[in-house]
Amino acid sequence: MPARELVGYGYKAAFVECDVSREDEVQEMVSNAVRTMGSVDILVNNAGIYPSMPLTQMTGNDFEQVVSVNLKGTFLCSREVSRQMIEQGQGGCIINIASIDSLHPSAKGLSAYDASKGGVLMLTKSMALELGEYAIRVNAIAPGGILTEGVLSQSGQLSPQQMKAQLKGFMARTALGRMGSPDEIARVALFLASDLASYTTGSLIVVDGGYLLS
Repeated sequence: MPARELVGYGYKAAFVECDVSREDEVQEMVSNAVRTMGSVDILVNNAGIYPSMPLTQMTGNDFEQVVSVNLKGTFLCSREVSRQMIEQGQGGCIINIASIDSLHPSAKGLSAYDASKGGVLMLTKSMALELGEYAIRVNAIAPGGILTEGVLSQSGQLSPQQMKAQLKGFMARTALGRMGSPDEIARVALFLASDLASYTTGSLIVVDGGYLLS
């Protein structure tokens, strides 16, 4: 939901444009959040890209771009926010959006994406181990097939028949037989950010409708 809509509902919200692969922009984003809200208590690392490209056609720059956003971006945001949380002295919560591809490749052409998300999973565990003494919990969510704006925008590159076939093939492997919605991931993030998950850190919660069961 855009910040302006949240403000319309009476919440305090602000939008800051940021390239998470750039250290200076991440630092300014966190500083802006502190100036606007007074503190930082929860971070959700949700930025990610997933271009599909055969391994043999991928350049070093192609690979680096994906890793810079998905893995380096998660590191940079987490580092800056954890510094702030430690300074505040009240603990906090970091939630990383990983992927089922952190555990198992879901399709061909995603080697860079899969490598980056595998890294996010291990980074989550390492950060949880290191930041636990400051009462900062770090967990990850592994979404399966979710009908995000990014997925829907990519559908424009396919014919309706191709998109239908692709979704049909994916859903055939999903125990619940359907794609998920962004809200179904947000609910898990809400749980992890709440006191209901106060003794949970270093964990990965898979939210894939049963895709990895097959």
